[in-house]
Amino acid sequence: METSEIIVGLDIGTTKIAAIVGRQSQYGKIEILGYGSAESIGVKRGVVINIDNTVESIKAAVKEAEAKSGVNIKCINVGIAGQHIKSLQHRGSIIRSTTHQEINQDDINRLIDDMYRLVMQPGEEIIHVIPQEYIVDKEAGIRKPIGMAGVCLEANFHIITGLVSAVQNINRCVDRAGLEIVDQILEPLASADAVLSDEEKEAGVVLVDIGGGTTDIAIFQDDIIRHTAVIPLGGDIITEDIKEGCTIIKKNAEKLKVLYGSALASESKADEFVSIPGLQGRPAKEISLKNLASIIEARISEIIEYVYNEIRSSGYERKLIAGIVLTGGGAQLKNIVQLTEFLTGMDTRIGYPNHHLAENVPEAMALPMYATGVGLVIRGLAKQPHNVQNTEPEKPKEEPIQTHSKKTGGSFFDSLFKKGKHFFDDDVN
Repeated sequence: METSEIIVGLDIGTTKIAAIVGRQSQYGKIEILGYGSAESIGVKRGVVINIDNTVESIKAAVKEAEAKSGVNIKCINVGIAGQHIKSLQHRGSIIRSTTHQEINQDDINRLIDDMYRLVMQPGEEIIHVIPQEYIVDKEAGIRKPIGMAGVCLEANFHIITGLVSAVQNINRCVDRAGLEIVDQILEPLASADAVLSDEEKEAGVVLVDIGGGTTDIAIFQDDIIRHTAVIPLGGDIITEDIKEGCTIIKKNAEKLKVLYGSALASESKADEFVSIPGLQGRPAKEISLKNLASIIEARISEIIEYVYNEIRSSGYERKLIAGIVLTGGGAQLKNIVQLTEFLTGMDTRIGYPNHHLAENVPEAMALPMYATGVGLVIRGLAKQPHNVQNTEPEKPKEEPIQTHSKKTGGSFFDSLFKKGKHFFDDDVN
């Protein structure tokens, strides 16, 4: 197996915009050639609210990715998310003209294309049409009908829709940044490719991607996607709660959450405090870590309750043997696994994209916050479009990319807590 073409995934999130450059190695793993990240200041809850700011953030992320990878980026796979995303179930069918010919891919494509012609609500369009199972001449439960004989070909579909305006605004931003979109991919599907195993999808699993503005849910069972949903709550609202509850500026609230935040107040001691620099010569402010954890726990509990309601409404609550997999930046909160298991009674783990990555990759790529970006690369590699024009220059990059061995969540948090005080020392007047 030769190395594949270069694929670029662009994750347009509420808190960050990340561009990840990768390709498949000869061993089937994902080589990350480089990545870039920029603050997202034009996106709210996954929806573009300022074109110019979003374009600048995209350019900054892509420029950094080009510098680190040495790749001239022209084409990207972009993630679609936001509270406007909806899903529905639908059954479609076609009648074949003859039984003498086997069912082939053209028949499958015709059936799927018919689903894209469904009439949606005004202002909505279909983003993905995902076959769940096929029915051939009333015989149900067929996964792969190609090669079978039959007159009536039917299928149950999971259809994902979104607002036309929201999708068009993303397209405008990417176009103004001088890039071409190869494919648009629903972000929870990309995250699932990055962090879920085939065994988990077969057994039944819930992917919960806690981003900055939204929490995305995807439920798999029997290796089929059964339910998707978007909750308009994420890490940003936790930061806002800390800002209001501790009466501090947002920048310090975010640092508190990342460095000292915990999803369980009972695990924090009442006599532990952290000092926040004062504003304009004012004295420093002491923040109780137990009080901080109480604020975070209240909001995380609300998000998990919404997730559990979606699990119950899907009808698959008792069929999810593999439980819940948490990913995204919000999944990096300390003790979030324990809180999720307590509130749902379901086995829970943190989803890292390590399984699909080659040994020597940038350290950040092993974190849950980049699961979506890695998944976009994986999805792009699976399709291998022939019109990709991302190219490497003639001269190789002289400075090697920083490498690492696969990390666990524990070592990441340990390093954050050790370095935490330096973030606040920089702000002291």
